[in-house]
Amino acid sequence: MTVIDLSGRVAIVTGASRGIGRAAAEALLKVGATVVLNARASDEASASFAELEKAYPDRVTAVYGSVADSATATALLQSAMKHKRLDILVNNAGVLRDKLIGMISDAEINELFDINIIGLIKITQLAARLMSRRKSGSIINISSIVGRRGNSGQMVYSATKAAVIGATFSAAKELGPMNIRVNAVAPGLIQTSMIEAIPGDKRKNLESQIPMGRVGAAQDVADTILFLASDLSSYVTGQIIGVDGGLIV
Repeated sequence: MTVIDLSGRVAIVTGASRGIGRAAAEALLKVGATVVLNARASDEASASFAELEKAYPDRVTAVYGSVADSATATALLQSAMKHKRLDILVNNAGVLRDKLIGMISDAEINELFDINIIGLIKITQLAARLMSRRKSGSIINISSIVGRRGNSGQMVYSATKAAVIGATFSAAKELGPMNIRVNAVAPGLIQTSMIEAIPGDKRKNLESQIPMGRVGAAQDVADTILFLASDLSSYVTGQIIGVDGGLIV
């Protein structure tokens, strides 16, 4: 059996304090990577990161701030540069705001685009510069099933996640000659805080449409991220990998 070993490699994971981001960060740490963690400052984020720092001493750095802020992107790359390399970038930070058409404020539109796609582009640009020095790297963007098929009440969120897919395709073509791979993961219904607000009846209906018969776990997505971060996917780029239990088959 092939064992993934990322010892000596450096990763950045945004939105890493909980859910998919936290699972991805821990998965990378377990196989030896050094990880720069990011989240907006909060007691929850501080506690989450302190836990990882204790479990993986000397391999965890925390950078607090919104990815919508250019200063956060700069601070993340500066932290990676202390290790003189960047091998993996997981663009996971994102926000979800459900609103029906006609009820969406300008502030909500701006927030979702700033965090879900504009921040991703800012960090990707800086990361690509550092990765290009070694002519190697893997960038993993977190999209969503709704970026591929849409969803009622999520016009803006779906638009930002569709934009992530477009950005992934373009970056993969541009960065491929430098041996920098760019892929996206499109989770379906995953057990995280984002789905807690879904009413029981609606959730049961969604679950009934999943051929594999269960809601996904954050670890299911983290395992796919780990594959894309590793040499097992060395010839995989420009792909959108659904982690949805067959929901859109």
